[in-house]
Amino acid sequence: MFLEILIFILVFSSVCIIAMETIPLLVEKMQRPIHKQVWQVEKELDNMFVYVEKEKLLLIYVLVPVIVGGAGVYFFHNYIFLILGLILGPILPTLVIKRVEAVRRQRLAAQLVDTIIMLSSALKSGMSLLQAIESVVEDMPPPVSQELGLLIRENKMGLVFEESLKRFNSRVNIPDVTMLTNAILVAKETGGDLTKVLSRLSVTIRDNQKLKENIATLTMQGKIQGVVMSILPIVFAVFTYSFNHEHFNVMFETEIGRILVVVAIVLMAVGVTLIKWFSTIDI
Repeated sequence: MFLEILIFILVFSSVCIIAMETIPLLVEKMQRPIHKQVWQVEKELDNMFVYVEKEKLLLIYVLVPVIVGGAGVYFFHNYIFLILGLILGPILPTLVIKRVEAVRRQRLAAQLVDTIIMLSSALKSGMSLLQAIESVVEDMPPPVSQELGLLIRENKMGLVFEESLKRFNSRVNIPDVTMLTNAILVAKETGGDLTKVLSRLSVTIRDNQKLKENIATLTMQGKIQGVVMSILPIVFAVFTYSFNHEHFNVMFETEIGRILVVVAIVLMAVGVTLIKWFSTIDI
């Protein structure tokens, strides 16, 4: 009896020691991707001049999967949706931030022509390039005023103007801004008339934006078809499953059904990809 108790104590102690050593390592490995994603999101938000504490971002990335998974179980009464929510939950904040970043980039691109015209007018009135940029920062709304304001602050802190301009170009990552920065750098190196260069550049960018708007209007129907094709099967499956939980049993319990599900998903993905490919025109 004493020997059995001693063996039990030894086994229990060994298990506890192993658990104390392995559980922190497992938790650290599970948290490492989340911390890496939070660090990337924090950097993207800083580039958009949105300052959020790292602890709050980490809390969002922890709570969103739980909320999404819990909502799936509550509405559909199936723990499969809990697993899907825990898997897809961390993607939602990233998608929202990517969308906000894309909208901000579009707003900045839309302000670019007015910015170039103001720079050209300021240069014609006798201002230097830095003074012209400062006047744009004072008169233009965000986001262009934020980006150019950062350029001015970097230059005042001792960074070379050309390097500040290159950093501005890499931050916003817009082709028209690349054209602007290249034109300014070339004009400064060659001693060209920057006012004439900016005037011609504003006309070029305006025509380019009009062409993009026309192409977007003509390809809108194809993009809408792609969105409908990708959403409609999911909506149909969710509504059908909510009314009849056994409707799709034959598709998941038989080998032919599972093959058909995989084939349908692959064909749907191919169709959406082809529609997006055909309706996308690079300028």
